[in-house]
This record gives sequence, structure tokens and C-alpha cells, in this order.
Amino acid sequence: MKSEQLTSSNRNSGCVVVRRIELLSPAKNLECGIEAIRHGADAVYIGAPKFGARAAAGNSIDDLRQLADYAHQFGARVYVTLNTLIKDDELAEVEALVWQLYRIGVDALIVQDMALLTMNLPPIALHASTQTDNRTAEKVQFLHSVGFSQVVLARELSLKEIEEIHRACPVPLEAFVHGALCVSYSGQCYASQACFGRSANRGECAQFCRLPFDLVDADGRVIEEQRHLLSLKDMNRSAHLEAMMDAGICSFKIEGRLKDVSYVKNVTAYYRQAIDAILARRPEYKRASQGVSTYTFTPQLDKSFNRGFTDYFLTGRRTDVFSFDTPKSVGEPVGHVKEIGRGYIAVSSVKTFHNGDGLCFIDEQGRLQGFRVNRVEGIRLYPKDMPRGLRARTPLFRNYDMEFERLLSRPSAERRIPINICLRDISFGFSLTFTDDEGHSVTVNFTRDKEQARSEQRAGIEAQLSKLGGTNFIVQSIEIDFSDNWFIPSSVLADMRRTAVEAFGRACKLKIEKSKLKVESDASNNCQLPIVNCQLSYLANVGNRRAEAFYRSLGVEEIAPAYEISAPRGATLMFCRHCLRYALGWCPRHGGVKSPYREPYNLVSADGRRFVLEFDCKQCMMLVKENDSVNNKNNSNY
Repeated sequence: MKSEQLTSSNRNSGCVVVRRIELLSPAKNLECGIEAIRHGADAVYIGAPKFGARAAAGNSIDDLRQLADYAHQFGARVYVTLNTLIKDDELAEVEALVWQLYRIGVDALIVQDMALLTMNLPPIALHASTQTDNRTAEKVQFLHSVGFSQVVLARELSLKEIEEIHRACPVPLEAFVHGALCVSYSGQCYASQACFGRSANRGECAQFCRLPFDLVDADGRVIEEQRHLLSLKDMNRSAHLEAMMDAGICSFKIEGRLKDVSYVKNVTAYYRQAIDAILARRPEYKRASQGVSTYTFTPQLDKSFNRGFTDYFLTGRRTDVFSFDTPKSVGEPVGHVKEIGRGYIAVSSVKTFHNGDGLCFIDEQGRLQGFRVNRVEGIRLYPKDMPRGLRARTPLFRNYDMEFERLLSRPSAERRIPINICLRDISFGFSLTFTDDEGHSVTVNFTRDKEQARSEQRAGIEAQLSKLGGTNFIVQSIEIDFSDNWFIPSSVLADMRRTAVEAFGRACKLKIEKSKLKVESDASNNCQLPIVNCQLSYLANVGNRRAEAFYRSLGVEEIAPAYEISAPRGATLMFCRHCLRYALGWCPRHGGVKSPYREPYNLVSADGRRFVLEFDCKQCMMLVKENDSVNNKNNSNY
């Protein structure tokens, strides 16, 4: 017996094109990437060995190859981040790295530095990182015209702004839906470089926005004392996914390339189920990969690291975006303190607690305090150490659920592609066809003499063909189309099944290869750079000769170097849609009262550094600027 014919077809080739919806999950490493795919991601984004915007999240070429091989079995994709600014002496290394990534099967690169557009690159798709500050239709149109096949939008955009961009430009749009928030527009934050010599645009952000500050007015009066005034809650847009699809988003991105595997599992599974529920009733939208994930747990977003949740500015300006008390994970609300006894805390709660849980609360000074539960007896929790400052009626939060984490520490999901199987007799033997729900089909023909069976064979044939355990497939239906009651030994059926499984697996990988996209640059004819007077400031982040040459080829006459190369005195370090004047109720644009304090306001850090706040009400934006007395310490580290 041998395989005589392998065919592959797509029955849906003549159907109306629908918009594919992609769930894009983060991966710190190979393990996180595989679990993201297993738990339902259509794509993962992950750091290369170097030049990703998370210096602590690099991965070897071999790990990236393994991840691509695994993802492609399900038609899922792997996007590698190369989204840092590049030094002149790194340009050749980056170009060589891109070729390595292409050869191992990576599907796209997420980039910030325009130098890559001038390199000799393979036909690999380029996605414009959110670090390229993508908040206007003009900017997105420009990026598409110079060769980007997907654009990651600024987190601050509203549904209306997203829809305007979508209507103006056909490029696929990607948006964050969950995870930590940067207070400044991405790619436009220089505070870490200014204060610590660590460039956020080089993947070395020092988390300046999570520090405590005093807010001081022009007369030296303290308005707020040692509060985390730039620290935002975490994004959660799970309630707005359908509205985002309708506004034009096709890729839904979860933040978290430094998060652990339990976070990736839980959050990915939650958004997979939420998106699938929408796709089930909206036929104009279709999933971007294949496979059905089943879980051993119920996904719950508040069980994973979070600082409290906000949809940010998606539905307009809101007062719930910030987290002034703490930049740490608060977790899920679990009730309040009912009574404090000798060595125990009695709680009023409908939650179930476990030995080893981590609980926390905000004390009377506004500081986050935490404790570990050593033993649980009914409503009584016995901490390992009794926390100080805890009072009756204090709200409690759980930021570590021992039982939930135990579930996630074990295998917690399987992903299988539903397959329809058809076994037929043909003139010279039998054919076995595997077809998936997208209409992709593989037929394997087998030469074999036919033999009449002495008894009914259907049940035995179905049982043998259904044995797909250990593969990526699960049987959805079996059709046996025989002209007579033919006998096929179980061992032969098993060989036929294995051959068809291998053939269909190869076809899945070939399908990914054929669908890779690379948008060719149209810069010579239709590119319109959204700048004024042919000048670029330090905000363009031009840090090498190739990026400079790229802009000069478009007619830019004056190009300032990146902040990391030459920091302008008194430069704006942050451009924030989050506004302290609004947060404190003093915004004239949104009906606030008159402030009792005199501007300009200053943020003062614990080490005495001062930062001037300016309020651009026309742009609805707060600027954080260097005080002229602050010394720049950033040039040597780029």
C-alpha cells in the first residue's frame, strides 16, 4: 500500500471576503508562546535575541523557530519585536537578524525604526509598532504607503478616532485591549532616559510613571503628597470588543511580554471565549487561525496581575483611569474585614479562600499593605503575620489566588482542529479525505485490492478513524462512501489515518507560507509625510544614518537627532492624555471648578527632581517637561 496522490483545495475561494479577527497574545519566552497558542491565540508577539522593546525578554533563534513551527500547525502566526531605536553600529547586525528570522518562519516584524525600510530585507511583513506614535489617519496612511502591512494604534484613541482612521486607510489595524498602560503616548516618552539614562525607546524603561511624586503649585504649596500621580490602572476592554471590531480593529492585542505563563494562559483564554461569542453571531467576521481550545479552568481576568481596570479613553475621557494609591497589583475585590481577633481576621465575603492566598488592602495613609493567609477556617483567616493598620470594614482584595494558580501550573488547555473525514472506494483502492471548517481539504489515495467483508464494518471503521489522540485534530464527522461492504484491516486503517494526518499537517504549514504578506513601498509616488515645514524634531526618534536618509529621501530638510543622542534643554519628556487638572476636578473644558492653586504645577520626585506640567487644552493633553535646573544624564548610554 502506498500514497498515490495528495491534493489540496480551498472550497471557499469564491466566497465573499470577510474580515479576519486576530487575538494577539504576548510571549516572554517559548513556554509562554506555546501556551498562548494552546489557549486560543491567533498570533503571538515575542522578542528577538536583541532589539525588542523589552530588553529583559529576548529569545534565541532556535526557540523562535520552535514557536513558529508550533503556531503554524494551527494557522497561527508569530510576530517578532524589533521595535527599538537602532544605533549606527547595529544596522548590519539588525539586517542579518531579519534574514535569520525570515528563514526560520517568522511571519512579521514589529518595528519602530524607519532604518529597516532602507535595508536589504527578505519578503517579510512589517508591522508599525505603537512606538511609532500612530494616532492620526495621516500618520497611518503614511506608514501604509511606505510598506507597513499592519499598524498598531495608540492606546489613547477613542472608538470614533479609530473609526476615522479605518475609513481613511485600508491597512489592518491593531489595538491593545488588555494590560498595563503607559501614561505617555508610546514612543514619545523620554523621562526614563532623562532621569536614569535608560531609554524606553531602547527597551530599558525604568518605570518613571510608577514612582511617587508631590504635586506642588507655583507658590510652593503641596497639593498632593507622595502619590503615584502618573500611574494608571490596567486596560480592560473586554466589554467593548464588538464595538472595536465595528470601528475597524482586526487585531486585538494583549499587553504583557514580561508577564508569567499563568497570566498568558488566563487572559488569552478569557479573550478567546469573548471573541468567539461575537464571531458566532457575526458572520462578517472570521477567526484568523484554526482550532478549538478547551480548558480545565474558568478564565477570570481579575485573578491575574492588575492595578484595577479601565477602558482608558475608548468611550471618552473618564475619571477611572488612574491609580494614585499604588502601582502594584491589587487583584480582585473579595469583601471586607468583619472582625479582627487574636491571630485571625474574620471576613465578610462570598468568596472561598485557600491556604496560601495573598490578600491586600489600602491603609489609612493610602498605602497598599499585603499579607499571606496561612490557614483558613470558615470566615476566619489566619495570616502568617498579622498585618498592621488593618481595621474593621476595610475593603480586602486578593492579588494571589493559590488554588487558581495551582490549576494554571498544570496542563490547562488543549487545542484541536475539527476535521471532517470521508473514506471512499475508488477504482484502484480507497481514498481518505480530511476537510476542515474553512474548506481546506487533503485527499490521500491508497492502492489496495478490495475484499468483501463477512459482517458490517461501519462501526469498526469509524472507531479506527476516530483515533486522533496525540494529534492536533479532533473528529467532527465521519462519512463512509462505499459501493459495497468492503473489509479493511484495522492495521491498514491505522496506517491510512496516520498518512492523512501527516499530509494535512503539511498542508496547514504550506497554507501559512502562501498567505504571508509584504506591502511594497509606494513612497516614490503617493507618500505624504505628516510634517510641517519639512522639519522633524527629536520626537521623530531619528537615531542613525539610515533613518535620516529615509526621511531626506522624502524631502525632509531639517532633522533633529533623537533625544537619546542630543537632548534639547527643557524638552517635553511626556505627552499624556491623562491629565492631573482633570483628575483633580479643575478642568475648564470638562466642567471642572476653578483651582485654588496657582500654576504652573510641578511634580517633585522623592529625590528632589522637579518636572513642570503644562496643559494643552486644545489637544486635551498634559505635558511633563524638564525643569531647566535638571541636569541631563542621558547622552552616554545610547
